[in-house]
Amino acid sequence: METVKHNLCRQPPTYVNLITVLSIDGGGIRGIIAAVALAFLETELQKLDGEEARLADYFDVIAGTSTGGLVTAMLTAPNKDRRPLFAAKDIQAFYMDHAPKIFPQLRGAFGRIMKVLRSLSGPSYDGKYLHEVVRKKLGSIRLHQTLTNVVIPTFDIKRLQPTIFSSYEVKKKRNTMDALLSDICISTSAAPTYLPAHYFKTEDLHGNIKEFNLIDGGVAANNPALVAIGEVTKQIFKENPDFFPIKPMDYGRFLVISLGTGSSKFEEKYNAQKAKSWGVLDWLLSSGSTPLVDIFTRASADMVDIHIAAVFKALHSEQNYLRIQGTLSSVDVATKDNLEKLVNVGEMLLKKSVSRANLETGQMVPTCGDSEMTNEKALERFANLLSEERRIRQARSPK
Repeated sequence: METVKHNLCRQPPTYVNLITVLSIDGGGIRGIIAAVALAFLETELQKLDGEEARLADYFDVIAGTSTGGLVTAMLTAPNKDRRPLFAAKDIQAFYMDHAPKIFPQLRGAFGRIMKVLRSLSGPSYDGKYLHEVVRKKLGSIRLHQTLTNVVIPTFDIKRLQPTIFSSYEVKKKRNTMDALLSDICISTSAAPTYLPAHYFKTEDLHGNIKEFNLIDGGVAANNPALVAIGEVTKQIFKENPDFFPIKPMDYGRFLVISLGTGSSKFEEKYNAQKAKSWGVLDWLLSSGSTPLVDIFTRASADMVDIHIAAVFKALHSEQNYLRIQGTLSSVDVATKDNLEKLVNVGEMLLKKSVSRANLETGQMVPTCGDSEMTNEKALERFANLLSEERRIRQARSPK
C-alpha cells in the first residue's frame, strides 16, 4: 500500500465530508489511561500509512482539558522538522517518568496527616516540577504554531468565566490569546486544591497586553469534546473557507473520538446521609478526596457525553462517535504501582465492549446487538476511516 506523505500539511475538510475531532478529558495521572488508547490508535494508523504517521496528521482539531490539555500540546507541538514533539507511544513513558515528581507522595500515617494539613492551608503540590518540565519540553512554542488546530479550556477566576484557548482564533491574527503553550498547559492543569492557580500576561504585535488568572479547565469542561465542536461551528459562522460548504448544525459530518479518564459507573463513594451534615471543610476534603472537585469534573464530563450521544443518535450518526471511558481512581497517587495499574486499566479497557451513554440514566452501557465490537476494534475501524479521509483530501486538494 502506498504510504501517506507526512511531510505535507494536513488538508482542511473542504474537500471531503468529515470533520475529525479528538478529545481528551482531564484527570491528573489518569491521563495515562488515555495515553494507552492513543498509542494503540496511532499504531493502527502506522500500519496503514507508515511509521511516520502521527495523530496530528489526521485530526482537524484536538481538544484537551487539564492533563488532556498537556497531552494535546505534546501531540501537536512541532519539533525543528515541523513534526510532532511526541509520538503517542511516548506519552505513557512521560507519565511514568514525571508524574511521581509532579505529585510526590508522603507515605505512611504521618504522610497522610501531613497531606491533609497541607491541603487545608494551600495546594497539595507546589507545581514547581510540573512548570519546569512543561517549559523545558514546550519552550517558546505558541498556540498558533501547533501542527493541527487545538482547543484547550481553562477558567479565569478573576473574571469568573471560562477562557478557551483555540488555535483557530490566532492562526491568522496573532492577538493576545496567542499564549505560550507552556502557560496554557500549566493553567489548564491547575486543579483547585491540587496545584496553584497560574498568572501570566501576553502582548500582541500592537503592544496590547492581556492578563490571565487561570485554573483547571475541568471547572468549565472536563470533557472538552463539545467545546471543540463549538469552536468548529464558530468558524463555520465566520465563513472560514476551510469549512465550506458545511452548515453550522451539520453535526452528522463530525467524526469524534472522546477519551475519558474516569468511569460513569455508579459508586457509593458519597451519599446524602453523609453529606447532609457536611460543612465547608467536608465538601473540600472527605473520605480522603475532594468531593467538590469530584462532583464538578464528573458532572461536566458526563453531561457533555449525554448531550453528544443524544445529538448523534438523533442524526443517525452514532457510528461516528466513540466514547472510551476509564475506571475511576485517584488523580494524584503517582506511585509506581498505581501508575502501572493505570496502564493495565487502559489495556483492559481496549478489550471491553464499546459503550454509550444511556439517555435515561446517563450511565455508560454496552451497545446493543454488537457485543463483539470492543474499543480496540472500534479504534481499528476509526483508524481506517481517518486514513481514507486523509487520502481523499490529499487527492482532491489543489495544493
